[in-house]
Amino acid sequence: MRQYIYLLIALLLVSCNGSKDDPELDMGHITFHFTHYADDDLLIFDELIYTNAAGNQYMVNEIQYFISDVKLYRRDGTYQLIEEWKDIHYVDTDLLETQSWKVFDKIKPGGYDKISFVFGISESKNKSLMFVNPPERDMFWPEVLGGGYHYMKLNGKWLTPEQQVFPFNFHLGIGQIYAGNVIHVDSIIGFVQNYFEVQLANSSFEIGAGDTLQFEIRMDVQNWFQHPHIYDHNQWGGDIMQKQEAMQIGCENGKVDVFSILRK
Repeated sequence: MRQYIYLLIALLLVSCNGSKDDPELDMGHITFHFTHYADDDLLIFDELIYTNAAGNQYMVNEIQYFISDVKLYRRDGTYQLIEEWKDIHYVDTDLLETQSWKVFDKIKPGGYDKISFVFGISESKNKSLMFVNPPERDMFWPEVLGGGYHYMKLNGKWLTPEQQVFPFNFHLGIGQIYAGNVIHVDSIIGFVQNYFEVQLANSSFEIGAGDTLQFEIRMDVQNWFQHPHIYDHNQWGGDIMQKQEAMQIGCENGKVDVFSILRK
């Protein structure tokens, strides 16, 4: 009789354990998809068909960039920082696999007011040689210019007033301060951290237990060149890695309306 009682207790224990809620089912998940537009249409690459606010006719060949430190702001005033597994995501218009980010972090169900992220990599994290494999490795920023990594490479070509097609490298990263008016590595006296936070408008959402939400983060390339400052390729030329004023225009424009978010 006693052994039957023991068996009954064991079965009850197994039954209780088996019915316990799975913590995985109590959490939500998020995937971000990155898309690239010119005004209201998907960006077309390698064709000289766009005109920016300065009147430059241009094309885009490729875009590569980092976003990091994504924050999900809860309605109770707290936020969740996306940092499990990885906190820096690389996007490359030539590599389809980089254009989606299935976030490893589990998201607490509830209401969220907004989403933000850092464009580029913050000073505390932007350390040279932390990426050892391509493609991230190839985003290195020259040590003499501040080290770490590019925030973005937006490469293309524009038509000059002389009707010549010249390449441009609209690259954002750490800026330099030069002594006098001489732009030379020997005259660098300081550096400027140009990364910036993007507060995504209309990014509130609700997520339930077990939900997986899909978000599209859209970059409008035209807006790098027009709000609030008009950027002119004829003025700044093909390379701006040593032109802090040009990079600052790009960064200030990037905060405003280059990025938007949609629920898929």
